[in-house]
Amino acid sequence: MALPTITTPTYILKKPSTGEKIDYRPFLVGEEKILLMAMESEDEQQIYPAILRLVNACTNGKIGSKKDAMFDIEFCFLRIRGKSISESIDLTLTCPDDGKTEVEYTLNTEDVGILVDDTHTTNIELNEDFSLVMRYPNVKDTLDANKIKSATEKTFFMIKNCIDIVNHKEETYNRVDLSIKELDDFFNSLTQQMFEKLQDFFTTMPRLKHEIKIENPNTKVTSTMVLEGLGDFLG
Repeated sequence: MALPTITTPTYILKKPSTGEKIDYRPFLVGEEKILLMAMESEDEQQIYPAILRLVNACTNGKIGSKKDAMFDIEFCFLRIRGKSISESIDLTLTCPDDGKTEVEYTLNTEDVGILVDDTHTTNIELNEDFSLVMRYPNVKDTLDANKIKSATEKTFFMIKNCIDIVNHKEETYNRVDLSIKELDDFFNSLTQQMFEKLQDFFTTMPRLKHEIKIENPNTKVTSTMVLEGLGDFLG
């Protein structure tokens, strides 16, 4: 006689980049094992692909594509982790006022969301003739960028890689139709003022971010800390 199938509960979240409602489930033991093995390696080239596969499986492919924005993946994973293990995460934080005292802080993952600057836009006006449409960095972009040692080269790589469409007067050029040399030549021809507009896109774009307050038990000073990016929330 065959064993009965275990019914897994489902929940709903909103995909931050689109607002689309997505059904998701907790991860299963076999899926968690793969994730834990990847995390034990302490190698992000293994960890992020494992997270991507897990999110894809738990949302039935609705989130977890290599093209999905990094903040979509991080937000969804945190929600899945909350329903799979616990919505509470115990963090050990260092008090900013003295830089050495450590305190324990319990974070509720349901309180964490994606924050967006009111001035943010994906449409960048370079001048009267040129404008760009930017896309958000995905997991592949992040992993490829992190292989680059130079901070300057890493910044240039990420900005250039996220140019999705170039508009010139009445003409539209899609990134997929451009050669690497064409994109390089265009990028290198930008003025400093134009480049700063592209930097603003990254500075103001949506991100997994949460502000908390902790008190130093030795100095009694209360400090505000900002947790940002998946690494900060997993301790």
